[in-house]
Amino acid sequence: MKPVLRSIYFFLPVQLVLLHFRKYQVLLTFWVILLLTITGNFAAHFGASSLFLAPEYMGRISFTSMFLLGGAMCVFTMMWHITTFIIHSKRMPYMGATRHAFLVYTFNNSVIPLAFLVFYSFVTIHFQWHDEHSSWSDIVLLQLGFYLGFAMVILISFAYFFRVSRDFFKAVLVKIANPARIRKIIPYDSLDYEIDIIPAHSYISGNFTIKKSTDREPYHPRVINTVLRRHHRNVIFATLIVYIMLLLMGIFMEQPLLRVPAGAGFLLLFAIIMGVVGAFKYFLKSWETIGWVIFFLLLGRMVNYHLFDLRSIAYGLNYHIPEKQEPVYNYEHLHRLFTPQLYEADKEKEKVRLGKWKTKTGEANPPLVVITVSGGGSRSAYWTFHALQYIDSVTKGRLFQNTVLLTGASGGMIGAAYWRSIHDAYQRGLLKDPYSHRYQDNIGKDLLNSIIFSFASVDLISPFNKISIGGYSYTRDRGYAMEQEMIQNTEGLLNQNIGYFRQREADGYIPQMIVSGTIINDGRELMISNQPVAYLTQPEYSLHEPAPPIDAVDFAAFFAGQDPYNLRLTSALRLNATFPFVLPVVKLPSEPRMNIMDAGLRDNFGSEMASRYLYVMRDWLLNNTRGTIFLEIRDTRENDVSENSDESSSLGKMLIDPLFVIQNKWEAFQSYSHAFIKNYSPWFLNGKLKFITLQYVPKESKKVAALNFHITQKEKEDLYESINNPENQAAIDTFIKLINQPNP
Repeated sequence: MKPVLRSIYFFLPVQLVLLHFRKYQVLLTFWVILLLTITGNFAAHFGASSLFLAPEYMGRISFTSMFLLGGAMCVFTMMWHITTFIIHSKRMPYMGATRHAFLVYTFNNSVIPLAFLVFYSFVTIHFQWHDEHSSWSDIVLLQLGFYLGFAMVILISFAYFFRVSRDFFKAVLVKIANPARIRKIIPYDSLDYEIDIIPAHSYISGNFTIKKSTDREPYHPRVINTVLRRHHRNVIFATLIVYIMLLLMGIFMEQPLLRVPAGAGFLLLFAIIMGVVGAFKYFLKSWETIGWVIFFLLLGRMVNYHLFDLRSIAYGLNYHIPEKQEPVYNYEHLHRLFTPQLYEADKEKEKVRLGKWKTKTGEANPPLVVITVSGGGSRSAYWTFHALQYIDSVTKGRLFQNTVLLTGASGGMIGAAYWRSIHDAYQRGLLKDPYSHRYQDNIGKDLLNSIIFSFASVDLISPFNKISIGGYSYTRDRGYAMEQEMIQNTEGLLNQNIGYFRQREADGYIPQMIVSGTIINDGRELMISNQPVAYLTQPEYSLHEPAPPIDAVDFAAFFAGQDPYNLRLTSALRLNATFPFVLPVVKLPSEPRMNIMDAGLRDNFGSEMASRYLYVMRDWLLNNTRGTIFLEIRDTRENDVSENSDESSSLGKMLIDPLFVIQNKWEAFQSYSHAFIKNYSPWFLNGKLKFITLQYVPKESKKVAALNFHITQKEKEDLYESINNPENQAAIDTFIKLINQPNP
């Protein structure tokens, strides 16, 4: 066995695998990231695995989407071959006499790519069968599309490199027939030799036969360098082509035909990064490390001088006013703006609005409903929308009629906003059936693909694209891409500025909606509303204190000079759902810039704002309603919000968990704090406040729908059926009794 094992060990494909793990491991990280992503061990909360396992093109998982993904996978694979060939070919002088040296290297360097493709196919087939509920015929068609795309690009690549090699041998080796001549002509230079030679005794030849390396007389290193220069130009050319492809797709991102699957976009981006690594090694050689340091220093200076900005913007808001006219964001300005007088004035305006709502109900003392929804990406949006539609239908529209306030966080607010827009359009006579199932399908459509595609093709490649919205010019990024996809998915019903609903809210026809965000400068809450809400910016007890704790900001009042009601509704919903890294931080035009992230950082359930609203309006509620219903819609269970685990089960957990405990348990902390609000809120309404909670309860506790902007078909079915859970049905029965309870 010893000779057999020895021959295997010194086989070039085996030696190359060992070499990759021994040197330049950074290039292996691309494969590791892909492997961890498709297995759900990397960026699982972002739904990254679905980008590669169920890629979407033109809104569908299809033969074409898999074909494009397969082609992009081949581009990435070929860039891996080119870059590693440039780095390692000097360690294989015996390949210098091999015709089509690069192609031979590719055959021998394919162990890792082939292993990945086999594993990828296994995982993809399982995912499409188990999670997407695709038929076997569809799965076979999808796999065929992937490998046809891969084969097409590989044929084009081989044809190109075959031509390169042929031209080289015609121009150089035909004139210099014997390598021995070169050794006589070119002086010996010890720096030309690579000490770390790969000890391979055999390799796979161009005609797929195994040949011995000792049968080849090596060329002089200068000839090898000539081959390398050709391939250095190849990698630069290939990188440029891929860059241009992504640039054009970013420029024309509005054209659905050019919006390739996001997974394909990321593979092309990886190919560019790999190509840049190869180019750095070619041009800088021993200066490479210093080159990277200088590159990142220059990048940092460009950010400092505002040549480009990684933050996003809120479309519709006026960013084009002189800096001196921008509102100053500090406590002194907030204290001057949100005075006790403004507090009382806005409170009285809200009482007027509630009076109009009461008149519209036609009841002397109608029940009043406040709805709060939780964050949770598309999972929460889908569940929230279904829960609201279901309750509204079984109460014959009374839920929508009796609701005065909608608030919450992230995905839940997207679902609630769509629900409100549908019923507003129905009241306006713009649609016939507000309960059509197609609206449920719409809210479940993918948003992640557009976000990730834009991240790869616009954010990192071309940050200078301009777009005009509401009379102002802006740059485009993945935030804009997400908004456009949201508008398209919802049939344009969310394609309005927030002021579109202002008058109908004020007249009591539709619920007031407060879209919030967390100001990460200092942790205050930003409240985006059509109605004045200064009465929610600070606790009532502090009104006449010299330095009241102003913990929230009324968006329209603070940005009064910057056309606040022209803000796009989708922009408000996006900043409300700005999950870290998936969507960029939103900067608002104040001095200094007000930076906004997900509302869930401050109040993931909307309970803090809603309870303050009820407390401020308590006297009006006691005198004008027969009771208040606090309807909570959560995408997690209130009594089981986080997985319990043994914190000391491993050394890694003991070291890492203390660093990330706040991040990992943040929702649990908020949920427990929320219990205190529920405990004390009924007191200030003399017991006339009832909490009704609807929760997403998965059929299998360990198979919860992922928290991201993509949900699979299986997850949709699980979310949809959760309304039939006995606990939810009991809560709905209680709600029906309360809403239909006659006046005392």
